[in-house]
Amino acid sequence: MSDARRTDAVLLLVAIVWGSSYLTAKTATVALPVLVVLFARYAIAAVFCLALVVSRRATRRWTRGEVRVGALLGVSQAAVLVLETYGVAHTSAANAGLIISLTIVLTPMLDRAGGRGRLPVMFFAAAGVCVVAVGLLLSGTELHAVRSGDLMMLAAAAVRAGHVALVGRLSLGRTLRPLPLTAVQTVVGCVLFLPPVTGDLGVLADSSGLTWAQLVYLALFCGLFAFLSQTWAVQRTSASRASLLLGTEPIWAVAVGIGLGGERLTVLAAVGALLMVAGTYWGQAIERAHRPRPEHTTVTEAVPLVGVPEDRRA
Repeated sequence: MSDARRTDAVLLLVAIVWGSSYLTAKTATVALPVLVVLFARYAIAAVFCLALVVSRRATRRWTRGEVRVGALLGVSQAAVLVLETYGVAHTSAANAGLIISLTIVLTPMLDRAGGRGRLPVMFFAAAGVCVVAVGLLLSGTELHAVRSGDLMMLAAAAVRAGHVALVGRLSLGRTLRPLPLTAVQTVVGCVLFLPPVTGDLGVLADSSGLTWAQLVYLALFCGLFAFLSQTWAVQRTSASRASLLLGTEPIWAVAVGIGLGGERLTVLAAVGALLMVAGTYWGQAIERAHRPRPEHTTVTEAVPLVGVPEDRRA
């Protein structure tokens, strides 16, 4: 296999893993309370992430900037995951994967809200397509009885977009290494979720092997593996090609939800799914073509280890 095909295969595998995370999280929340699932994901990820940081031969394992920024992003990332996990627990994995992709069109709007360049009119046309897609996805589950999970996923997409924009603002002009920054975020998550689940830790300890396998998969494969693989792959291909492959994630979310989870899409929801994928791809292409030139800084993009990485568009 050539280097180009190997890189494409890795990026596609990352997209598949991310797409499968919604059904995995939904299944895990059937066996455990949502907050317990979140604490376990953070704890497992933190152990492995801290081990990686300690094992590296670096003069400074953490800088003050990485600790400060990581702590703040850890709080915002936890907020995203609370909405996301509660959302997927109360809707289909397919809908969750599609609706959260709204982040792709919401993020540029928030990122440029401070006067960092205007978006072209066609971008808002693409965003409008996504809005129509959301309406069809909701009507596909009977609009008069919209599932609370769908609304939570909408909120998660909005909060995630704010989180991604915050990452960009806090990273500007700073050298922030992804792995140490992620380690701080995972520790913050553990601290935040431990108090409310203290009384349920016995339930976690008594969980079945299947549930533990799902938690490990979410923390390590959907987190650590995807993080390392994305970092490796995007250095070996163009940003546009990486975006194209990573952007297939909602397609895999639908495929896994239907193929393995036994979920079904109505005709309206299927049309909504197609429009969502088309709208996000269209908006992404327009935003990338009109993106302001980056300033000359030594910034390392922060990619979260737990859950869905902030910027899947590389």
